[in-house]
Amino acid sequence: MTTKSYSSRTTLWDDEVSADRAAPQNRGAWRAPSAVLGTRRGVSAIPSVAQQEEADELPVPRRSKMAVAQTRWWWPRSTFGRVLLGTGAFLVVAGAVTLGIVTRNFLVRDAHFRIPGASSIESSGLSEVNRTEVLPVFGEDIGRNIFFVPLGDRRKQLESIPWVQQATVMRYLPDRLSVSIVERTPVAFVRQGNQVELADADGVILQMPPAMMAQHHYSFPVVTGINPQDPASVRRARMAVYQRFVAELDQNSQHLTEQVSEIDVTDPEDLRAVMPEQGSDILAHFGYEQFLHRLEIYKAHIGEWRGRYPKLIGVDLRYNGEVPLEMATDAPGAAATATPARDAGSAAANTGAKSEPATARTATTAQPEKSKAVKEPLTKASIAAHKAAEAKKKALKLKADKARAAHAKAEKAKTAKARAENAAAAVHAASHKSVHPAGGAVQQGQ
Repeated sequence: MTTKSYSSRTTLWDDEVSADRAAPQNRGAWRAPSAVLGTRRGVSAIPSVAQQEEADELPVPRRSKMAVAQTRWWWPRSTFGRVLLGTGAFLVVAGAVTLGIVTRNFLVRDAHFRIPGASSIESSGLSEVNRTEVLPVFGEDIGRNIFFVPLGDRRKQLESIPWVQQATVMRYLPDRLSVSIVERTPVAFVRQGNQVELADADGVILQMPPAMMAQHHYSFPVVTGINPQDPASVRRARMAVYQRFVAELDQNSQHLTEQVSEIDVTDPEDLRAVMPEQGSDILAHFGYEQFLHRLEIYKAHIGEWRGRYPKLIGVDLRYNGEVPLEMATDAPGAAATATPARDAGSAAANTGAKSEPATARTATTAQPEKSKAVKEPLTKASIAAHKAAEAKKKALKLKADKARAAHAKAEKAKTAKARAENAAAAVHAASHKSVHPAGGAVQQGQ
């Protein structure tokens, strides 16, 4: 292994000259390694802190325009190239604008995009709403360009029809409109003066001829206190109380609302119901909650109250522990009052009325000029009997639920057992099968 020696250069480790090597004559005086390092090219000492601070204070030179232009690969370097690029961009933008204008003019002026007639307006979801009520909404759109039909305005006009709860209007190119209608569902009869109309859950009055009511076989209690002039929020709140009352009384298929002929929701905090009782009507105050519980109290004590107070006309069930009773004072010349029928449509059909609205059956009672109230306390015995009846009813219901659960469990176990037996039989049959030695059929083992 040979090494090159540099006679004119001093290394870091060259502090002493080897004894067996002759010192060069032109080497000069001896210098320290640090001095040698300071004169070497490519080797620099670490700058001091002051030098670093001065370097930081120096301004950073900005990049030249040529350097910036070189970083943008799409930007031409010559003036001619930049002019050519700008001209091309202008032509592209002008072409796009021209194409948009031509397309718009074609869509606006072409006859293919004009609605030719009523046959191009399709409608769906119509049951109680006639098509003759829908088409006038689009009367001024016949012959109009389909892109200029205000769909939002047409939707609002359709929803202003009483029977329309929600409407959807869509345009189909080139010249068709599609109308989808969701109709309102009646939930009650509403008394309007001497007439009885239908109403939905929002308190919207729905007019229908009596003959059509009879065809639908509607059977609702008659609701009073719904005025079309009231705000929609007020009517909606009153109908919400009515719906809670009906839902609570008709739960578990009990249909207890059949015992109610008229419901007054004028005050949502105090729902009042007219209860027919052996030829006379009792006005019961149910408040705004616990309707089923208060009806059970009423049914449990009404016979006793009527026996003790023959002139009973009102019962207030809103208080716990006692029930204020209202008595009638007979007056000469009292007028007869009308009690609405539950099935107003059937009544109108039976009377053969065609143009007149549905009427209600009437029952003559004395109209009191004055009345007096009596507070009838609920005795401990009656309260205990009521609680015992409730407990017995709950126990019977729980027993029936347990019996149904046990029966379902037994049926499930029986089905699982039958499946297991079938699977075992299939496995047993498969285990007795063997392949014929000749490689043909499968024979059943003995």
